[in-house]
Amino acid sequence: MSQPSSPSPTSEQPAPGSESKKDSYVKLAMRNMVRKRGTSVKHFVMTSAGLLAVLVGLAYLTR
Repeated sequence: MSQPSSPSPTSEQPAPGSESKKDSYVKLAMRNMVRKRGTSVKHFVMTSAGLLAVLVGLAYLTR
C-alpha cells in the first residue's frame, strides 16, 4: 500500500505552523470559489437554466 501524498506548499498557502488552527471547510470552499470564478459562474448559470427548464416542462405537461 502507498501512503497518500500531501500537497506541496505554494505561495498562496501559508507555511505549516504559521497558522495555529486549520481553516474551516466553508472558508476553504469560499477561497476555492474565488480562485475559480469562471467555473462557479458557469455552473450556477447551468443549474439555473436546468431548473427553469424542468419547471417550464412540468408546467407544460400539467396544464
